[in-house]
Amino acid sequence: MSVSPAKRSTFIALSGALALATSMLSALGTATAQPLTVVELFTSQGCSSCPPANANLIKVKDQPGVLALSFNVTYWDYLGWKDTFGKQEFTQRQVTYEPPLGHDGPFTPQVVVNGHADVVGIGPGEIEHLISKSGRTSGPSLSLDGGKINIGAGSAPGGRADVWLVRYQRGVVEVPVARGENTGRTLPHANVVHSLQKLGSWTGDATALSLPAASGGLSTAVLVQSPGGGPILAAATN
Repeated sequence: MSVSPAKRSTFIALSGALALATSMLSALGTATAQPLTVVELFTSQGCSSCPPANANLIKVKDQPGVLALSFNVTYWDYLGWKDTFGKQEFTQRQVTYEPPLGHDGPFTPQVVVNGHADVVGIGPGEIEHLISKSGRTSGPSLSLDGGKINIGAGSAPGGRADVWLVRYQRGVVEVPVARGENTGRTLPHANVVHSLQKLGSWTGDATALSLPAASGGLSTAVLVQSPGGGPILAAATN
């Protein structure tokens, strides 16, 4: 059975389009699995020094390869305004960072990059400079797929790392503040974290953990991190 030149041309064109689409999807999948730079801002709606750091985080949140997260802490609530996003577990996360970073106690604002370097974050270009200096995580491969967290084999410093599940609201949200140091201001927040949960451990072997389903339209990030406020070895987001 012969095929007309017109049909042959159509078949070739469709085949080429399919190959291109497959290549693009493959490239996209590869891109999403690339290592990230994790930027954590510890902030508070009750802190008059925090708005510039919030604004600077907004500037970097959409940079390729950057996972920016806002953790709102609770220790300024006594000043007259209870932070609407603040949680004690976020405060504890920051407290855990301070000894390895050489600080006596927590303060706001504070930006921690990849779990091992920090700046206040209020100066122009301050966060960008630390991102450039710190680079991206260099630990095991990490992917989120089909309700599973897949962690590749590698070296776990000290023999073990923690696996953290982060749920956050992607984008910017504006919060009007009625009392306290920021009375009358509306404060923007980028990629606000709503929950933080330790899922398990990674000991260097290839590991698969169940990924609980998200709710409320929240995005998911997973961090593989040395215990005790140590470096972030790998990170992935959906």
